[in-house]
Amino acid sequence: MLNIGLLGCGRIGQVHAKTIERMGNVRLSAVADAFPQAAQDLAKRTGAAVMDAADVIASPDVDAIIIATPTDTHYDLIHAAARAGKAIFCEKPVDLSSARIRDCIKVVEKAGVPFLTAFNRRFDPNFASLQARLRDGEIGAVELVTILSRDPAPPPISYIERSGGIFRDMMIHDFDMARFLLGEEPVQVFAVGSALVDPAIGAAGDVDTAAVTLTTARGAICQITNSRRATYGYDQRVEVHGSLGMLRAGNVMEHTVEVANSSGFRTAPTLNFFLERYSEAYRIELVHFADAVAAGTPISPNITDGLKAQILADAAATSLETGKAVSIG
Repeated sequence: MLNIGLLGCGRIGQVHAKTIERMGNVRLSAVADAFPQAAQDLAKRTGAAVMDAADVIASPDVDAIIIATPTDTHYDLIHAAARAGKAIFCEKPVDLSSARIRDCIKVVEKAGVPFLTAFNRRFDPNFASLQARLRDGEIGAVELVTILSRDPAPPPISYIERSGGIFRDMMIHDFDMARFLLGEEPVQVFAVGSALVDPAIGAAGDVDTAAVTLTTARGAICQITNSRRATYGYDQRVEVHGSLGMLRAGNVMEHTVEVANSSGFRTAPTLNFFLERYSEAYRIELVHFADAVAAGTPISPNITDGLKAQILADAAATSLETGKAVSIG
């Protein structure tokens, strides 16, 4: 039985708690949150003990820590958990600074603890199947990857102001997916962006509509587009073109019933938001983490994957600011 301490009882923390309740080899031992009522409510439902974060990390009844707190708290929590010898499951991004992530890598490697960066989209059954078929050579050499990610509506400005910007917050998932699908590291990044959805986002120093082109040393290209607004729902699509064909993973709909009449063909809407769209991915990634910790097998994506995605996000932000392509050393 793997005993888990959960730091952060907000939206994503509750998702992980629900997953743990359905797992037979994992137990939620303790919870902590900056808002005591959130921790108490979750503890009442799960039977976990309520502690402060430091006590959760220090508890001998806790084997692993899930860090589901705001990004600017991750650095200190990672250091404390690693020094306490706890396995670490950390929500993305690891930190908003690549230099600080490198510091985290040092302490994690010194402690020798397992670490998962929670890029949940790698565990989506559709994207995972597409990637496996790529690796099996079904469409030959990868030439062009297209990733589309569009949210139904932008988050509150208060969130935007501490998010680190669209590249480090929203597109960070897509940078990891690009590496996952390309099978090689990008060496050049070029970004463009605008504030078209909400002028307040622009006033906060961010953009809400962005496109990035990644290029590998071999010349393979990945195009990523993000928007904070999609009037038709949560839009998540991937297409990979290769030398022998194309693989594509489309949106997941509320149901598969389609109607045809004199007005044409009509399908169901997409699943509403990321919690619904990626519910199975969240479950599979936590199962992977628990199984790997129990068996002592490698975890992927690890903390270095978190750093590499962050480096791409940093490069995209620099490219947008300068208007020039940025080389990745």
